[in-house]
Amino acid sequence: MGLTDFRTFGRTGLRISPLTLGAMTFGDPSWGADVETSEAIIDRYLAAGGNAIDTANGYTEGRSEQTIGGYLGKRPGLRDRLVIATKFAGNMFPGDPNGGGAGRKAIVQQLDASLTRLGTDYVDLYWLHNHDPHTPIEETVATLDDLVRAGKIRYVGLSDTPAWEVARAATIAELRGWAPVAGIQVEYSLAARTVEGELFGAARALGLGVTPWSPLAAGVLSGKYTRENQRPADSGRAALGRSAHLTEATFTLLDALAGIAGALGTTVAAVALAWVRQQQPVTTTLIGARTVAQLDANIASLDVTIPAEDLARLDELTAPDLDFPFAFLDRTARNWQQAGTTINGLASAPFRRG
Repeated sequence: MGLTDFRTFGRTGLRISPLTLGAMTFGDPSWGADVETSEAIIDRYLAAGGNAIDTANGYTEGRSEQTIGGYLGKRPGLRDRLVIATKFAGNMFPGDPNGGGAGRKAIVQQLDASLTRLGTDYVDLYWLHNHDPHTPIEETVATLDDLVRAGKIRYVGLSDTPAWEVARAATIAELRGWAPVAGIQVEYSLAARTVEGELFGAARALGLGVTPWSPLAAGVLSGKYTRENQRPADSGRAALGRSAHLTEATFTLLDALAGIAGALGTTVAAVALAWVRQQQPVTTTLIGARTVAQLDANIASLDVTIPAEDLARLDELTAPDLDFPFAFLDRTARNWQQAGTTINGLASAPFRRG
């Protein structure tokens, strides 16, 4: 597999690489990548065949979008060959209640500012960055539909949004003939799997594309972290503080990943990324990089296929405790409904009361 093994995103005709280049670090050399390094990273990603770059209005206070815009401005004709995604909701104007969020006023002004920084007149995929508890989802979806019809955006996505709101937004858009919700962005890795319940369920039912972010758990699954070295000097994430993922369970997982990586002749990071890619219903995975070497290591994960027995071992080590009613449905309700039969591959036991 390579970056040119494109997938269609959800129920759309948008073709996208299996790895999307995340630009959260672009334009901030203090913990990310300076402009020169950021452009070198984009060069390498595109040379390898990738076509999708993801940013947000608030990443590095707008410098991420500016870096991408500067790169595109020096390469006429390239922009239409790429899938450029950015996000709204982050407030860049302290003290202004309408500077962020998902209301009509906020969305329109945020998009116009992003288009200026990116140096383009449209965005391919425009994401709600996170749930806005103060704005009716109807207002958000209606505004995004207007922007699609105006030609300023092509597709709509919801990031960091509860499954109930994803379902409501997608259903409202469908019933009213508005631009559909194309996909969701979620935190997902071997260290963070709770989205497999409600959010993955919504994605399957509604035909949504799924874009995991932080597939290496903020670098914890990169192979740099060990029990003995929990603040590696070459980790940009470590400079921000100790990760909540650094638990004994994570170190046990890292031991298992190291064993699998050794057997496959690859790295811990490549195995962790390959695991995310091999999960359903993942469409494209966000990868971030502060250096070209990090990007190359991430792209190398496309050459890794984890054997079934190792997938089962990793699943057992990291299986999440999902919220009610998942355990009840799996352990009790299925037996009651199916009465010892197997339906669509799901076996059951005879139900006994008491």
